Amino acid sequence: MTTTSTSDVQTTGTRARSTDSDRLWQSLMELARLGATAKGGVNRQALTELDRQARDLFIEWCRAEGCSIRVDSIGNILARRPGTNPDAPVVMTGSHLDTQPTGGKFDGCYGVMAGLEVIRTLNQHAIQTESPIEVVAWTNEEGCRFAPCMMGSGVFTGQLAEHEMLRQTDTDGVKVADALDAIGYRGSDVIEREGIKAYFECHIEQGPILEDQHTTIGVVVGALGQKWFDLTLTGQESHAGPTPMSLRRDAMLGAAEVTQAINAIALRHQPHGRGTVGMLQLHPGSRNVIPGQVKMTIDLRHFEPQILAQMSDELQQTVEDSCQRHGLTAELTPAADFAPEHFAESCVSSVRNAAERLGASHLDIVSGAGHDAIFMGRIAPAAMIFVPCENGISHNESENAEPEHLHVGCNVLLHAMLEQAGIVDDGEE
Repeated sequence: MTTTSTSDVQTTGTRARSTDSDRLWQSLMELARLGATAKGGVNRQALTELDRQARDLFIEWCRAEGCSIRVDSIGNILARRPGTNPDAPVVMTGSHLDTQPTGGKFDGCYGVMAGLEVIRTLNQHAIQTESPIEVVAWTNEEGCRFAPCMMGSGVFTGQLAEHEMLRQTDTDGVKVADALDAIGYRGSDVIEREGIKAYFECHIEQGPILEDQHTTIGVVVGALGQKWFDLTLTGQESHAGPTPMSLRRDAMLGAAEVTQAINAIALRHQPHGRGTVGMLQLHPGSRNVIPGQVKMTIDLRHFEPQILAQMSDELQQTVEDSCQRHGLTAELTPAADFAPEHFAESCVSSVRNAAERLGASHLDIVSGAGHDAIFMGRIAPAAMIFVPCENGISHNESENAEPEHLHVGCNVLLHAMLEQAGIVDDGEE
């Protein structure tokens, strides 16, 4: 065996190659032209004509690498590079091609292109793996055109009912099933959920921690659980002038107290506590009328299920106390409940080992956002790889990531997948 480059890294007893930074970047930039916006972002929403074009391009690239293609009934695309052992469980990676209306070039797309680059690298250096390698492009991860988010992976893993998802409509009344038919991606392949050895997902962090810590790789150990609520506080609207302060039933005053308390609840449960009021609607919405009703959304998050439940209890008590103080009534309705996800140590270790062998700075991190890997982690061992994004900004046309960071993350993906897939032939004499 010969050494050809200082970028080669010792992995599972063989010398595995480095991915191609320029090729990865060029693929990302070519993909970003589909739906490019004037401000440098991408608007390529799920199951639109632009989404079709991105899907077609991905499949074209995968077929050029000798991959077989399967498309299931919710439109998930799976591209497989065979392994030497037809009975070996598959090692998967992927993410999504759809974007937000004012999305960026990297959210989701990086994970799919990184998976494609892994296959290109294996082919370029004639590296054979025992397990097949599969790259997946999940349908409608963003959830901006069709709710809910993470639809494709949710159906694939059985977390979401397929018949219900196919009936979901956008604001124009178009059903998911009809949109899939319109772009030719309502597939018929039956994809097995069993026989998955590992699933990895590369992603920009979408937060500021890695950049703040001057660290290249986030070894994602799991994702925060989420509890969402809709809260309606009802008091009595009244004239802002004649009504004394002591006789008011001001729903906005209660909403302000609850908002402040939510922030305090999250701060009490650091480092993983999160608390957000994202929307407020006041009735009647007149500058000289005391608000008689406020509707608001509440988002609580934590990594530990028992603490997330405690935060929910604290919220309930806060609402009751505020209502009693201000003569209000409340309706607190759960809107979503996602359990925290702790990724499999086998996959997390593969990511950490790869970062260490590559000499890449890394730290353990918890994802605050939802990702397809969360659903995959419920049926198979899974983990994620984060790289920094500029100022932690995502879901924004200004979303940006450094080519070198993307390259290192892709290299980590390559070596993590090889550790799981097993190298039969490293392509060298």
